[in-house]
Amino acid sequence: MFYVFIGITIVSDLFMDSIEVITAQTRMVPYIDNFGKDLHYEETVWNPTVANLTLMALGSSAPEILLSVYETIVTLETTPGILGPSTIVGSAAFNLLIITAVSICSVDEVKKVDDVGVFVITSIASLLAYIWMYVCL
Repeated sequence: MFYVFIGITIVSDLFMDSIEVITAQTRMVPYIDNFGKDLHYEETVWNPTVANLTLMALGSSAPEILLSVYETIVTLETTPGILGPSTIVGSAAFNLLIITAVSICSVDEVKKVDDVGVFVITSIASLLAYIWMYVCL
């Protein structure tokens, strides 16, 4: 069992290194200056903020996903263990509730949210997932 955690650590470390490689990609973009001369400038392919947040979320969830997959494979012919549902409930609840609360509390000034559609969809999907898991368990 100890070797599984070492393996997950190594895979997670490699994954985070690959995030740096992916987000460091650039491309040369041609443009014409005011004097009609053809020039090129280098721009990043990825929006660094969006890429880092998206890949960080995937990278930080990778260990728990791998542990859940490992437990599923080990208990394939028997009664499923508690690690899978606990991982889902713990991670999803933390992401939905705690991270949202910290994000809201960390802003000093009052801000208006123009579009709450993404949060509403995420909340509804999370609630449906919790209800479905409760029914299954």
